[in-house]
Amino acid sequence: MRNLFAAILALGLATAPAFAAPAADDAPSYEKGPVWDFGLVQTKDGHFDDYMKWLASQWRAQEEALKKAGRILDYKVLVVVDPRKGEPDIILATQYANMAAFDHSVSDEYALQRQIFGSLSKANQEQADRGSIRTILGDMLVREAILK
Repeated sequence: MRNLFAAILALGLATAPAFAAPAADDAPSYEKGPVWDFGLVQTKDGHFDDYMKWLASQWRAQEEALKKAGRILDYKVLVVVDPRKGEPDIILATQYANMAAFDHSVSDEYALQRQIFGSLSKANQEQADRGSIRTILGDMLVREAILK
């Protein structure tokens, strides 16, 4: 009986640190970081340079206006080196401070769009025109995890 008690006590002491460790690990290992939006674009054959010229002019002006207005933190154009069939060849990355950056009224959004683009009908027509040189494959909204 004494040996059984000693064995149980030894087993309990040996496993105690293993059970104590998870309690210390209850703290999160990351903090919520900025939010990134990735627009996945596939240019149509022969129109890569046309789309890049549009990005360097109108898109950049739009992003700079959004940055100046405090709506975005940063933006980037990423070129996919060797896209496979059905994959984007350009990724448009836009960085936002947090999810609250998206919480503006529709009226506020339209007012800012008018400042940047002019009329809504003009912006819609330009969007439709770009459809002849590129296809939007999708969009990913992700939050950066800042590891502790």
